[in-house]
Amino acid sequence: MDKINIRNIAIIAHVDHGKTTLIDALLRQSKTGLDKDLVDKVCIMDSNELEKERGITIFSKNAAIFYNGTKINIIDTPGHADFGGEVERVLNMADGCLLLIDAKEGPMHQTRFVLKKALEMGHKIIVVINKIDKPGARIDFALNATLDLFLELSADENALNFPVIYASGRQGKAGMEPDLNKMTDIIPVFDAILKHIPSPLGDKQKPLQMLVTSISGDDFKGRICIGRIHNGVIKSGQEITYINKFGKEKKYRLISLMTFSGLNKVETAEVSAGDIAALAGIPDATVGETIAAPENPKALPLINIEKPTVKMTFLVNNSPFAGKEGKFSTSRQLKARLYKELETDVALNIEELTSVSWIVSGRGELHLAIFIERMRREGYELQVSRPQVIVKEIDGQKMAPFEKVCVEVPEKFHGSVIQKMNSRKGEMVDMKNIDNTVFLEFIIPTRGLFGYRNEFLTDTKGTGIINANFYKYQKDPGNWKERDHGSLVAHETGMTNLYGLRNIQSRGVLFLGPAIKVYEGQVVGQNSRSNDIRVNVCKEKQLSNMRSRGEGTTEHFNEPKIMELEDALVYISDDELVEITPKNIRIRKIFLDEISAKRAAKI
Repeated sequence: MDKINIRNIAIIAHVDHGKTTLIDALLRQSKTGLDKDLVDKVCIMDSNELEKERGITIFSKNAAIFYNGTKINIIDTPGHADFGGEVERVLNMADGCLLLIDAKEGPMHQTRFVLKKALEMGHKIIVVINKIDKPGARIDFALNATLDLFLELSADENALNFPVIYASGRQGKAGMEPDLNKMTDIIPVFDAILKHIPSPLGDKQKPLQMLVTSISGDDFKGRICIGRIHNGVIKSGQEITYINKFGKEKKYRLISLMTFSGLNKVETAEVSAGDIAALAGIPDATVGETIAAPENPKALPLINIEKPTVKMTFLVNNSPFAGKEGKFSTSRQLKARLYKELETDVALNIEELTSVSWIVSGRGELHLAIFIERMRREGYELQVSRPQVIVKEIDGQKMAPFEKVCVEVPEKFHGSVIQKMNSRKGEMVDMKNIDNTVFLEFIIPTRGLFGYRNEFLTDTKGTGIINANFYKYQKDPGNWKERDHGSLVAHETGMTNLYGLRNIQSRGVLFLGPAIKVYEGQVVGQNSRSNDIRVNVCKEKQLSNMRSRGEGTTEHFNEPKIMELEDALVYISDDELVEITPKNIRIRKIFLDEISAKRAAKI
């Protein structure tokens, strides 16, 4: 085995614990060459538009830093459990992990998820207590809670003996002691990586073996496969054998071989075992498959990914406004885009129902909502059904997925949280009160959690933190209560009018303002009662010769509630769909006219 002067390290943490900010500091202080447009940028690694908007990492990224003659390959991983498929596959490229812990919050529930995966793979963990400059930081609490987490996950003696670094990623400082005044730069993190993370083991003399762990695209080079070389050497322009997940072999010649330097991919003549390479020339490669030597090719084990728990039906848009707002709206275009996503997202599953509908399964509501939003921004228009949990039959009983939910709220709000969770069939398993902050833990059916996040933010006035992770399949409690409100449905096609909207606003909450095109069967608001009502939002005031003093001056129009994608997915019932186009998100009835809807309700 050759010891290679390389370190492969993944940065893992809960959402918003500072992974991307810390990587910014590492990139800048390593004197890594950055493009001019990145020099003054914050969160350099969050390059995707959705990541910038939401402030979370969705897709894993690669970067390389050179420090004291050692190349450090850094992998930024998502912190949200809904993107666990990304975490599980990119950890295959690493030999160790930086585990970031927020000095105030301590290890959160998704910290458990990513740490568990890293320990299962035998990675060496360096704990970084981050944000020590945060008001209310509880450094000792965070460190003790991290040790408890390692013990809960049955970490071995080597893993329990983890080194600890204290840092402020925002200020670009780190040290071995929790004293910000004694820190000058981020260099202690580099030193810890070189000291504690093992060099990758790889044999240059063995035949080539590389596992594809992510796919990206290039307008000129086509599909680019990124992965770690486990054995052998790969050279630019050489012939390779590609082995798919069914064991079939195909020979290809590479058209480009690249490695990482900073945030960029740079052309190189060869890449040796242990390093991370990006190569082009294999048009049908997908994640989890092997690139091997043309002579005596041997496949590496496939990546094991946890199964999806939530499914939705995707349909071709057939509303009266179909094809007017999107560039891609046909069944052929939609099908091609759905199956293209399977090449890069190993946690996604697609099953064709008919020529115009597909069941798409994912790891959670957010996982599917992000995918839909990306399609929408690419110019696709489609319709989707209500999210549903994937029920399994185990030993003759119907089993549903359950989540373990961790909640952190100020003491004055914990009562409403417990009440709401109980009404959604959640069971409280732990409760702690530390410094007027209450930490709650629940086991709740995944179905019961649908739509609760927005309610939670309202109930806690934006001060609460909620995290959920898949727990296990258990018996479905059943007796689910349907929503306690109906919909206000437009009874004709036309333009909404302020007069018509004012007439019906007392019946519930409106989703639309005036001068917006609607069609018959479109949901325009939420009824305050449990039944659906057909309403005339296009009604105009008839002119007459009669006028009275002050007429119209006391009339008021309430501001409508704008339904974003995730709000709409949570709102709809089984007889409704969400119509998604690049310009609009609409809620509609499956049967648009009232007679068809009544006939379907009787069946």
